[in-house]
Amino acid sequence: MSRMLAFACAFAAALAVAAGPALAQQPAAPTPAPAPVLPYGPPITLDQAKRVMAAAELEAAKNSWQVAITILDSGGNLVMFHKIDNAQLSAVTVSEGKARTALEFKRPSKVLDDAIAAGGAGMRLLALKDITPLEGGVLVVVDGKIVGAIGVSGALSAQDAQAAKVGADALAKSGM
Repeated sequence: MSRMLAFACAFAAALAVAAGPALAQQPAAPTPAPAPVLPYGPPITLDQAKRVMAAAELEAAKNSWQVAITILDSGGNLVMFHKIDNAQLSAVTVSEGKARTALEFKRPSKVLDDAIAAGGAGMRLLALKDITPLEGGVLVVVDGKIVGAIGVSGALSAQDAQAAKVGADALAKSGM
């Protein structure tokens, strides 16, 4: 038995020496530069919010998605809210949570969703109070500044995000 153990140790040592360069620590890959953080701008106007809402509602209707849609201004204040008939009750609070999460973190709520799903350090986000780390919250940007956020809930998360993005993009297409 001791001979077998000695042989196993010798074999492992020989393997380590032979594979030394292959097992050596490789230099870390360069970290990509972080995306520039957009500044908060003036609050979204009611007219702008109406255009965002109309585009998001049209996308939801086109796909028969029963959703709730919340639009917040750059200060986190409610500007508009619509619940499509037969949208689930939870969609009301979740749509606002998605918009607020995007606004407060200055990035789509999907970024937090992905960080938690990846595990590791991303799990720390679960300790934060009042965040909704689910896909479907998107920033509304005008002239390179955050004027608000839109949150959509009630369909699959990717569908919510699709409707929210169409809404947010409505201002970019109209030139404001």
